[in-house]
Amino acid sequence: MRSSTRLMRVLFADDEASLQELMRIELPRLGHEATVCPDGRTALAALDRTSYDCVIVDLDMPGASGLEVVARVRETSPDTETVIITGKSSVESAVAAVRHGVFDYLTKPCKLSDIQAVLERVRKKRELTTRLRALERRVRQAEGTTRLIGSSQGLEQVRRLVARVAASDATVLIRGETGTGKELVARAIHEGSGRSGGPLVAVNCGALPEHLVESELFGHRKGAFTGADEHRAGLFEVADGGTLFLDEIGELPKPLQSRLLRALESGEIRRVGDNQPITVDVRVVCATHRSLEAMVESGDFREDLLFRVNTFEITIPPLRERRDDIPELVEYLVRRARPQVPAESVVADTTTLEVLAAHHWPGNVRELANVVEHGLVLCDELPLQTAHLPTRLGAVRTVAASRTDGSPAAPATPARPESLRELEMRAILEGLDRNKGNKARTAEELGISLKTLYNKLHQHHDAPLEKTG
Repeated sequence: MRSSTRLMRVLFADDEASLQELMRIELPRLGHEATVCPDGRTALAALDRTSYDCVIVDLDMPGASGLEVVARVRETSPDTETVIITGKSSVESAVAAVRHGVFDYLTKPCKLSDIQAVLERVRKKRELTTRLRALERRVRQAEGTTRLIGSSQGLEQVRRLVARVAASDATVLIRGETGTGKELVARAIHEGSGRSGGPLVAVNCGALPEHLVESELFGHRKGAFTGADEHRAGLFEVADGGTLFLDEIGELPKPLQSRLLRALESGEIRRVGDNQPITVDVRVVCATHRSLEAMVESGDFREDLLFRVNTFEITIPPLRERRDDIPELVEYLVRRARPQVPAESVVADTTTLEVLAAHHWPGNVRELANVVEHGLVLCDELPLQTAHLPTRLGAVRTVAASRTDGSPAAPATPARPESLRELEMRAILEGLDRNKGNKARTAEELGISLKTLYNKLHQHHDAPLEKTG
């Protein structure tokens, strides 16, 4: 168990001389740097001199109580984890400790192995926190400040609303079709808020297995269910001090909606298998492409939860309603993919931009990004031209070309109306094209089950091969 390097700096405070002596010996043996104090006043003085990774204090001590020490830690060193240890266990004292934000609560007599296990969990949490912050810094450096690309009236309205709500702690509901950039708006809200220094944790409620949603959001205690081999913090805890983005909130199972409502109203969560609540300081931003009002009418979504998450609403217009933003979006997407392109270079010719502007864009900005990526694969030298666009834009390309070369478009030949089956299959094939063959993502976008999608493709002899990933 001996470590060649210091694992953590630990402050231990207890008025029992035998425990003091034990910790003086055992904490260094386990690899920790230990400061042992005989009472609360000495512990407070030590906190004024030095910062610690973990503070373990007796609940009842002369000079200052354990909760007073914990309160000082919260004021002076919020990143320090605290653990309460006491011989007078009661529900009231445990609740008080949890409300003060302690990491864990041990009752005497406790074994050295109990303390060792707690310290190991603290170490792992701090290690993960450090990695997360380093990753966030790298992402911020790589991406820069979040930008909402475009100058249309609809996007300007979104910008104004983001600027207004970011400074508050109000819960926000972002509405918009799939691919409009709801997560980007959530990121802009987080970066413009006082929580920008904290984590932004995003989760797609529809992508989580139903039996794991509760554990993912709220965490679990060891042994709470089969496979729960260790304590695990939920996403609410991970987002503490920052923002939790719940994408596709309409997909949250009905039983979990009441737990989410309680968490939003009380600021407390309860891990699966745990009886004690944990206080979290989290700003929640939600998003949906579905009509939550219709879901309330059908009984699939709680009305009180809708009122709670819809404190402030932002609706992102679809790309077909802000076609003026397409040239600017294409410019951004091309230069993001090819940062070495000179500033004065034209990235797409006029005919190509006309073709793109004429498309309906059912997949919105996400679909446009895929089209640009497709074009860049075929384009050795800019600008992008119509020949670089996907074949599914062929009909629109022909119309745009006839306008630019000055010749009249050929008279439209009446064609028989497409059957419902043909319309369905065309929508499925276009969806697979947008999503690069990913069937699960296509089914979600079309609002059908994966099984239904497979059945439809099975009926179509020219169904494309799936591209995994």
